[in-house]
Amino acid sequence: MKFSTKAAITIFSVMGLAVCTPVSFAQEGENLVPNGSFESIGKKPKRLGKIESATGWVSPTGVRADLFVDSKIEDISVPLNVFGKEDAREGENYIGLVGFSYGDKMPRSYAMTKMDSPMKKGMKYCVKMYVSLSEASKYASNNMGVHFSKKMLGTDSKVSIIVEPSILHYQNEYETVSARYNWTEICGVYTAKGGEKYIALGNFDSNEDTKSERMKKDKRSKDIKVAQVIAAYYYVDDVSVRLINDEKGEECDCALEDAGESYSTMIYQKVFNETEDMTSQEHAEMQQVFFAFGKSALTTEATQSLDIVVEYMKANPGVQVQLKGHCNTLEDEVGAEKSIYADMDNKRLGAVMKYLMEKGVSESSMMPSRQRDDVPNTEEHLESDDDEMKQAKNRRVTFKFIK
Repeated sequence: MKFSTKAAITIFSVMGLAVCTPVSFAQEGENLVPNGSFESIGKKPKRLGKIESATGWVSPTGVRADLFVDSKIEDISVPLNVFGKEDAREGENYIGLVGFSYGDKMPRSYAMTKMDSPMKKGMKYCVKMYVSLSEASKYASNNMGVHFSKKMLGTDSKVSIIVEPSILHYQNEYETVSARYNWTEICGVYTAKGGEKYIALGNFDSNEDTKSERMKKDKRSKDIKVAQVIAAYYYVDDVSVRLINDEKGEECDCALEDAGESYSTMIYQKVFNETEDMTSQEHAEMQQVFFAFGKSALTTEATQSLDIVVEYMKANPGVQVQLKGHCNTLEDEVGAEKSIYADMDNKRLGAVMKYLMEKGVSESSMMPSRQRDDVPNTEEHLESDDDEMKQAKNRRVTFKFIK
């Protein structure tokens, strides 16, 4: 394991976590994570960065995680605090971690505790935690997860911890955790190497290996008056590790939200009718990018359309482009219950903007606008279209150029 710095690493030995206790092994169904919902607190915190007020928890780097409690101090109160508004997943309290920041301008934070008993080699454990992106976050990212270790991680430096994560969200390779209004479950089965005593929470991958997307305030988040931070800041709650008994047929009941298998897999592709008298602006503005249900991935056809937009903008310095992101009605309805489908209009805008920036288009020349499902694509709808086709035509990003 290594930290993303050459600074010396210190293994903490004098902390509440390192108190010697008799070695025992977990009983089936018991949560090995003490104070996994952060309800037990010692001295009530009076400011941010007081993770150690939650009994048994510390931060393993020089950046201390935040603890949010019922308090008159607005910065650390619940449900409304300096980073946004969220009701606890379990009990009243939760913590907050920086999972990613652009250019590491806001150092990451982590939380760590010693489990009630060490893990037994070859045994399987059901691991869960819940995260929610705060409204103040200018970014969302993937790679929020769990790391188990035999020894405590520790350094006084404000650095990122780069180690192999033990558990990540099941769609981590493809999706960021971007739901702002509910809790996303990060869940999986971990097979113990033997002797793991500590659990740490956070992002354990480098920025280069972390996917991120830029977030924009929508109608709901604008009602919550918080200053944006140039980071993906996550609330964390309800952390658990439980032994699985294979002989009894026990399973880890992860709420694996389907990836759209029960919904339409259709991706509509517009036929562009070009004419000889069409201007380059008209040609660029007629481009539309379409998506699968619950997805923000760009198809080959999508990148071809975006390349036309890039070509026009590079040929016309100073022009600005208004991007409008859309989801369909079913995505909006399902997204209220299943976080992977939430905010699809915003996720699609992020994917398009990222591609354009990678091709040399400046972010300042782009004006993203979230449309949710409010503007059906009526110009594309035909009388012969069934509902599936209409919904597919609505999952899109469109372009309007302003000189």
